[in-house]
Amino acid sequence: MTSIRERLTAMHMAGHNRRITDLRDDGGLADGTARDAAVLIAVTERPDNPGVLLIERPKKMRKHGGQVAFPGGKMDRGETPVQAALREAHEEIALPQSVVHVIGTTDRFNSASGFAITPVLATVPPDLHLHANPAEVDEWFEVPLSFVLDPANHKENHIHWNGCNRSFIDMEWDGHRIWGVTGAILANLSRRLHWHEAAR
Repeated sequence: MTSIRERLTAMHMAGHNRRITDLRDDGGLADGTARDAAVLIAVTERPDNPGVLLIERPKKMRKHGGQVAFPGGKMDRGETPVQAALREAHEEIALPQSVVHVIGTTDRFNSASGFAITPVLATVPPDLHLHANPAEVDEWFEVPLSFVLDPANHKENHIHWNGCNRSFIDMEWDGHRIWGVTGAILANLSRRLHWHEAAR
């Protein structure tokens, strides 16, 4: 039986050999020079129902308070996206770097807030004992990979923001709203991997 890690690795390789020209990106809405950042798309190695680890930011945060996100953040000088994503995941939810199997990076997303975000796709063992850093994370949770990568769950909404009409992906799962940058990165990954089609 093919493992989740093997399936994702094969899909990642095949998907990034395909040319896709209309992936989601908000770089045109940003002002100034983009700052490099990285996030970790950590998929739990559950044979029947793998999930993705997500976090919810504290509502008291000045920026992005209460929003659902991937573990991640700004890259330090000299860091690679992989190093930054692993460091941030350890700082935010105590994810041990030693248990993370990195598959590879995927499409960079330029956010309206001025970040050039490189997502890092990886797998981790299921049922880890993780702990949210209260300064940065209210809670962490796991959402089924099959849910977030299914285009049928990617509702497109629109907002007038900063003088522009902006479209964004919006998903609801178990009381959590997954939208904005996180929704866009998942929508792009869905197009790369074709996970839902392969699962049929």
